[in-house]
Amino acid sequence: MVSKSIIFCFVAAFGGWVFGYDIGYISGCLIMDPFVEMMGEFKDGAWVLEPKRQSIITSLLSAGTFFGAILQSFTADRLGRKYSIMAWGAVFTVGTVIQTAAFGYVQLTVGRFFAGLGVGALSAIVPLYIGEAAPKHIRGTLLVLYQVQIISGLFLAYIVNFATHKMTNDASWRIPIGLQLAWGLFLMAGAAVLPESPRLLLGKGREEDAYKAIASLNDCAVDSAKTREVALELEEAIAAENAEGKASWLECFSIKNRMFHRTMNGIMIQFLQQLNGQNFYYYYAPVFFKNISGDLNAFTIQLLLGGVSFAMVMPAMWTIEHMGRRSSLLIGAACMAVCALVAGLVGHFFTDTPGVPADKQKIGSNVLVAFAILHVSFFSWFWGPTPWVLLGETFPLRVRPKAIALGAASNWFWNFMLGFFSPLIADDIGPLILLIFFGCLIAAIFYVFFFIPETAGITLEQVDELYRSGVPAWRSTTWKPSERRVTARDEKSDEAAHHEHVEAAAVLAKPSSRV
Repeated sequence: MVSKSIIFCFVAAFGGWVFGYDIGYISGCLIMDPFVEMMGEFKDGAWVLEPKRQSIITSLLSAGTFFGAILQSFTADRLGRKYSIMAWGAVFTVGTVIQTAAFGYVQLTVGRFFAGLGVGALSAIVPLYIGEAAPKHIRGTLLVLYQVQIISGLFLAYIVNFATHKMTNDASWRIPIGLQLAWGLFLMAGAAVLPESPRLLLGKGREEDAYKAIASLNDCAVDSAKTREVALELEEAIAAENAEGKASWLECFSIKNRMFHRTMNGIMIQFLQQLNGQNFYYYYAPVFFKNISGDLNAFTIQLLLGGVSFAMVMPAMWTIEHMGRRSSLLIGAACMAVCALVAGLVGHFFTDTPGVPADKQKIGSNVLVAFAILHVSFFSWFWGPTPWVLLGETFPLRVRPKAIALGAASNWFWNFMLGFFSPLIADDIGPLILLIFFGCLIAAIFYVFFFIPETAGITLEQVDELYRSGVPAWRSTTWKPSERRVTARDEKSDEAAHHEHVEAAAVLAKPSSRV
């Protein structure tokens, strides 16, 4: 029997599906003739979509996602995780309607901005919800579901583009865009059946609802020992956090409890994820590969990239727990660095240099495509899911929505920068742009080694203890959490201990005068 927590987290992770699909569909549309005629300009007797306009169309989604990631922090606590997913799913659906009905460049970009608000908010709320809802022994695996859904949506978008790109009318691009309506409606309907985060419910003093949520997520009875044990652990953590008063945005950058270190880890790991180079392929593969002289056309290459990405994200559900977070990031960065270096140099000297014989140019093109496929496969396996796992489990409850918002906003800011400037840079230096990503991947190896601790196999409360202990990141794999102060075997009964913690939480959760 499939655990309810897996089903619930799978439904919540569908927020990643809308994210991935939105990334995927636009890349193919950029070279569809009907799309170019509708959104481009007529120059020298032909319709063209200039790199600058490509940049704006692609990156306006990311501009919206940046603001959405920040704005969700105001709804995550007020509306709750569940209803925030529904609300932002509705915003995404509105953006999809505007795009599907677009009859010009401006309307399309406005629609992409609104869709981006929803996608950005969901990119923060979904890891937040899964991190709080998932049992600790499978938390990493369930957080990987978010990346699985991203890649699944991306792959489907590539399949739809491949199926419609030969159509000679607007249906070629309106169908890929319009399908997003179904994804938004499914997400809103699915979120309606999710249990609310038990951590949030206990923090608001809704004890009975929290117990029901814990029981539902852990496949046990409301009055079971397992439910009481989980509730007691959460109540302890919440009481301690509430003792410090209401959290502010500045607290995310406080040196107390190493919050500055944690926040910077969340921001940096998302920044490094975006500058891995994979999104350059995801966004601009058809444009980038359109003029190379290999054996495959641009849409076929895009489909291969999506298929390999989908296949390689599956092992991550095992390796994230068995290899751990640090090893996944270090191995992935090293492998992608090699791919970026080879693809960049081969692409430049064999496909982008005048005077290269046709046979060598063809070989170079095939090598470039092969290493691009290897690059995105290593990304999907290691760097696609792991940063989202870390983002969902690094922060204490009192600042979690704000800190995750900052990390997600970092992701989308650099996604915007990549989406806007990549076609302009590639237009000037061609495949050598991949050497920029090579340099970022080398930097990622050093950053992960020195600053990212191992958090596999411990509860969110123990992750907090790990950071407070100040243990160096490179020694964190041998760190052991301390024993809990209150257990079912204490001199007091479970029931008495439980009521003490509920009362403490209720007192400490009262509005504070602190800012």
